Parts: sequence; C-alpha cells; structure tokens
Amino acid sequence: MKKFVILLVLFIAMVFQGCGKYPVNPNYPNAMINITINLNQVDYYDLRVVSGYAYLTSDPLSTSRGIIVYRLSQEEFVAYDRLPPNEPNACTDSQGYTTRLVVESPYVVDHCNNAYYNILNGDIIINEEFDMMPSFPIDSVPVYPLIQYHTSFNGYELHIYN
Repeated sequence: MKKFVILLVLFIAMVFQGCGKYPVNPNYPNAMINITINLNQVDYYDLRVVSGYAYLTSDPLSTSRGIIVYRLSQEEFVAYDRLPPNEPNACTDSQGYTTRLVVESPYVVDHCNNAYYNILNGDIIINEEFDMMPSFPIDSVPVYPLIQYHTSFNGYELHIYN
C-alpha cells in the first residue's frame, strides 16, 4: 500500500510539473540575447526608478524586434521581446517593418492586434468591459503571453539573456 501511495504521488507530481500556464509559443524569436547595460549611463536614466522602462534595440539580422525593460522594484527587472507574441506579422508600417509592442503603462500594447498585456508579468489582458479584446481569434487558437527573457541585477549593471 505504501508503494502505491508513493507511486501515485510521484505520478501526480510529474503530471503537474509538465503543465504550464501557456503552451510553447511557436513565434519565439530565434535570437541569442546576451545584453549587459549599466544603469549609470544617461541612456538608461528612466530605469533608475521603480516603474521606469526603456527600449533596447536588437541586432538587425535577428528575429527579435528589440526589448522592453521594466523596473519592478529596487532589485527586480523584467525584459520582454517587442515581437507581438500572437500575430507577429499581422501589420507593417509605412517602411515595411512589422509592428512592435509599445509601453502604455501599466500595459504593453500591440496596436495592430488590439492586444493588451500586463507589464508586471506579461499575461494577456482580455476585458470586454473596457474594450480590451484582441482582434486575433482566441476561441480555438492558443493565446500567448509576452516573450520574456531572464534578468540579473548586481546593483548597477543589468544583464538580460535567454
């Protein structure tokens, strides 16, 4: 009986370990991200305060559209790719570039697809009352959160990587 209970607990643990909140995003950019920025530089002045954000450019040959860096607290940062995670190639601007996500605090917004994302955790926000409904289909198609990168902070330098 003890063996059965132990096996049952192990089986349940394995099942739940494989379950994520979202499925794997097939639109994940094929880009090597390894950036270190010094917050003492003038370019990153806005990141010195909590809720400050900055846009970083990416390699032109990369499938990334740049990075949004947001300061959550004195010690915590989040970094998201500016590639729209659900419909990345739905719209192009006048120069032929596809759209990028922009910060409209407290959201990250994809204006092409009318999609709003929580800047704190990257989750998509769907709220019919405030007309925050994405224009892409959501009934049968998985809806993905923002593409997030790892960050580490040592007090003055922020390292962003995947």
